[in-house]
Amino acid sequence: MAERTLRGARLGGQSFEDERGIEFAARQQVGYRCPQGHVFEITMSVEADVPAIWECPRCGAEGLSTDGIEKVVKAEKPARTHWDMLLERRSEKELEDILKERLELLRGGEIGPAHLHRATKKRKATA
Repeated sequence: MAERTLRGARLGGQSFEDERGIEFAARQQVGYRCPQGHVFEITMSVEADVPAIWECPRCGAEGLSTDGIEKVVKAEKPARTHWDMLLERRSEKELEDILKERLELLRGGEIGPAHLHRATKKRKATA
């Protein structure tokens, strides 16, 4: 019988706790306006860092703060490429020497795809 008393009570979706005696955190209303002209407010904690931009709940565009909060522009570092990382380890002179060495090995048939060089090397050795 006890099982039937809770049926349809939206267990997990609704709290049966009373709000008496609970002190809520201090809150503030922050206003935003999107380019479409939609004005909306977001409730935030007083301690929160208020962002200058918030997504509009109606159209999804970026809404700017109506309180005059300026957007912080972060200095972006340029993307570090593979070439930049390679130059941190070796000089261009060293890289040129390595390239010459590898090209000689490739042309001599010591490295590279087996079907291109190694088969001809074996034929020369047997001939």
